[in-house]
Formats: sequence, structure tokens, C-alpha cells
Amino acid sequence: MFSSSRKSLISLSVRVLQQNKALSTSLAKDAKVAVVGAAGGIGQPLALLLKHSPMISHLSCFDIAPVTPGVVADLSHIETACSVTSHMSGDLEECVRGSSLVVVPAGMPRKPGMTRDDLFNTNAQIAYDIADACARVCPDAVIAYITNPVNSTVPIAAEVYKKHGVFNPAKIFGITTLDVVRANTFIAEAKGLDVSKVNTPVIGGHAGITILPLLSQVTPGCEFSDEEREALTVRIQNAGTEVVEAKAGAGSATLSMAYAGARFAFSMLEAFQGRKGVVECAYVQSDVVPGTEYFATPVLLGEKGLEKNLGFGELSNYEKEGLEKLLPELNSSIEKGIKFAANVSA
Repeated sequence: MFSSSRKSLISLSVRVLQQNKALSTSLAKDAKVAVVGAAGGIGQPLALLLKHSPMISHLSCFDIAPVTPGVVADLSHIETACSVTSHMSGDLEECVRGSSLVVVPAGMPRKPGMTRDDLFNTNAQIAYDIADACARVCPDAVIAYITNPVNSTVPIAAEVYKKHGVFNPAKIFGITTLDVVRANTFIAEAKGLDVSKVNTPVIGGHAGITILPLLSQVTPGCEFSDEEREALTVRIQNAGTEVVEAKAGAGSATLSMAYAGARFAFSMLEAFQGRKGVVECAYVQSDVVPGTEYFATPVLLGEKGLEKNLGFGELSNYEKEGLEKLLPELNSSIEKGIKFAANVSA
């Protein structure tokens, strides 16, 4: 069901380790990708992965951290044809101008005891400001948010684009790929499967119970006891907290999120290039669930962004119950984002 981008990412890493100098020119394309928040815990490994992509000719890195020029200098020493530029405060518009894809990991990370929603007050304004810059100077670019809480930051971005009269639902995404990556990993471990062959749709949102893995639709098909299904679902929903607690206050999920962000970016770039059948789960404006304006489902990516929402098919009784439970929280987060954007002066 899902695209070959996951295998491509693994293959890319292997080729990097083998120091394949031909990598950067073998599939060269003239694509500019901006990473906003490039000097942070997610941004640095994400930029590293993107620097190796033969689909990117210009990697534009923005952050307010003083270390940003050093991060870019470090990246620039890597032997690929992709050029890298550094941008700091006051230079956000120049960073994103002319981009095909803007990936946004900017914002405060979670700490022990914090939920993604606890980040709202700080990260909502960051998400707003980035969307405002993109709406003004690169409205046709795809903008993909990692910034939490994704359930609210994507609606914020959409409202900003509406204010500017440039809203296109095919261009604004919340990256929920990490939920899929985690589901695939945990299921493969539990069932002794080859993880590269496991695909698990994950729908809903990107926080706690709003994350709903569809274990009834895992490929290859698996049988789960009630206890296994409950344990796997809860672990996938709470996997971010698992990392936050394991890091004991030193950060949240950064490496796995960078991997997932790169996987989504590569899928999007493949679709830009005309590859057919590229599918990823993502949080987008949706009419799949009546009364819920934003929802994560498998989506078909195309040359202009979101080509088709593929919905989620038939759910098991357990998943139907999970869907009913998640909707009030998800709708509350969506409304919170919309209200925030409405209260910011134009």
C-alpha cells in the first residue's frame, strides 16, 4: 500500500555509508527544500539526511539559534552536489523563497510530564509566523509540519493561508509518518517479521489517543489477540512519551522523527518528479470523517501535493471504538488552532 520511499531511505543510507560519490549526481533535480528549525534536535539529523538526497539541489536552513551557521558549515563539507545556505532571524522569507518543499521541525521539544498540547502556547505562534512567511513568498510550495501539537499547528497554518487568500489544501501537511514507522517497528518485533515488509496505516491525529493504528489492515496480514492488540495500540500511542522519559529530560524523539520527516520529504519529492503510486499517511484537511476538518489517513501524493485522500477502509470493532474515543480530543485541538489563528492580528 505504501510507496517505496522507506526502502529508498534505507538504501540511501547504505549507499552513503559506502561513500558512493556518484549518488549526488545520478538523479539530480533542481529542487530547493527549506528546513525551518534546522539547528534543533530534529532539524540537524533531518538536514543531514536531506543533504544526501540526489533529488535536492539546494537545502536552505533556518533557525534562530546562534549555532546555525556552524551547522550549515558542517553540512557543506559533505561530498554531495546539494548546496546548503544558512538563514537566521529576519531572513525567514529568503530561506523559504523559491522552495518546492518546506519542512518545519521548529519549536519547543517535549519534556517529561508534558503532553504535545502543553507546547501549544509557544509553538502555535512559531507555526503561525512560519506559515505567514510561506504564504507571502512561496504559496505554491508544499509545507509540512513536524512542529507539535500537529493536531493544532496544521489548522493554524491553513487559517494563515486563508487570510492571505492562497489556501490550497493540497499543499499543507502534518507529518505523522513517525506513527507509521513506530507501528511497523513494534509489530515486526512482536511478530518476528521483516520490518521492511511491514506496512501499517495509522489514522486520526498525532497525539495520544488520537493516534489510531489500524492493526486489522497490517500487511502482511497478522492475527492479534485482544491483549496484543491493546498493548501494541497503547505503545504506539505513547511511544513519544516512552522516548521523552527514557531521555530523562534531555529531549524528545529526535532521530526517529528526523528519519520519518526525511521519509515523508523523499516521498513528496518523488511525487513531484512524476513517480506514480506514492502513498504516505499524513494529517491534512479532510472530509473523510464528517464534522472533523483535519484527519490523518493514507494519501496519494502527486506533482502538486496531495492528489487523493485514500480514506481508511473498513475498521474492526476495536478500531471503531478507538475512532469514537479520539474524535472529541482531536476536534478540540483543531478548534483551538483555528481560534488561535483568528485572534492573531493580520
